[in-house]
Amino acid sequence: MKRRAGVISVLALLVTGMVAAAQPESRWVCPDGFQGQELSVWNWSTYIAENTIRNFEDACGVTVDYDLFANNEEVMERLALQEGDFDVVVPSDYAVGLLISEGLLQPLDHEAIPNLVNLSPSLKNPPFDPGNVYSVAYQWGTISVGYNTALGAITSWQQVFGHDGPVAWLDDQRIMMGIALRMLGYDANSQSEAEILAGRDFLLQNSDNVIAIAEDDGQALLAGGYVDIAVEYSGDIFQIIEECGCEDYAFTIPEEGALLWTDNLVIPADAPNPELANIFIDYILDPVVGAEISNEIAYASPNEAAIERGYIPGSMLGNTIIYPSVQIRERLFLTERTPESQALFAQAWQDVLDAVG
Repeated sequence: MKRRAGVISVLALLVTGMVAAAQPESRWVCPDGFQGQELSVWNWSTYIAENTIRNFEDACGVTVDYDLFANNEEVMERLALQEGDFDVVVPSDYAVGLLISEGLLQPLDHEAIPNLVNLSPSLKNPPFDPGNVYSVAYQWGTISVGYNTALGAITSWQQVFGHDGPVAWLDDQRIMMGIALRMLGYDANSQSEAEILAGRDFLLQNSDNVIAIAEDDGQALLAGGYVDIAVEYSGDIFQIIEECGCEDYAFTIPEEGALLWTDNLVIPADAPNPELANIFIDYILDPVVGAEISNEIAYASPNEAAIERGYIPGSMLGNTIIYPSVQIRERLFLTERTPESQALFAQAWQDVLDAVG
């Protein structure tokens, strides 16, 4: 999964009233004993506030090596090879479950993370990690349909697959295969080889309008007029809507549903500095720190304390692109995979890429 090109300039957000006019400074205090240490963080691109890392370094007197990955598959492969030397990584929900099953993560030290109490109840105890033993939510959002409003309202995925014009799919097997399975009346998390292959065939049969399977620029293709429709992250579409200051683009959750994702902070089993990693996770869960991240990158905050204290502006909370309503969330699905089904999904998606991409 690529992430999330949805960073919006603070100036632009201030102009539109999306950032709170006066946000308090964080009161988070680093515990003693970490001065001079190093921490390695591996995250998606453009997925953190401008000062988040610098402020942590200053608070603890440490150095952070901050690196980027392109997708969950890269994370799983490198952690399996134990060649990364990473302390904190930010994989998505299904990848966390697979990493746990392979013994590639270590349990969090909950005593070192008192800010766990700030996590939204709806994001605690996820099915891929009961009890948050290995992970804690970092950001969440949806992957669905961004489109040019000149097309009229899009309410069904069938309009996407049947559109007489250029379309970009997202290079993400979770969303594309999941939607294909739903269109066929199957569970988006099917474990059946026959059903997964049927989902592959559905995509192949409905790919005539696809001009790109985009890794990280579907929203740019839409904004540039190269496609009429792009399957994309909510924040990416929100970005081009805000940048143009127009009503040319919209983001929708079709009636058949869409993917709800969560990205999560985890500590690899072979992390060189797990003690400082737990402290960093506690820092990220500080209400002010968490709000600064979510407000800047325009994804939904899992930090209930930040929301309750008003650190997330109402204009952002009321934007259903970023924070889907209860009614919309009823149409969303999570991804759950076993190692066996993951191999089936990966091969099916590769077949699509070979034929369409």
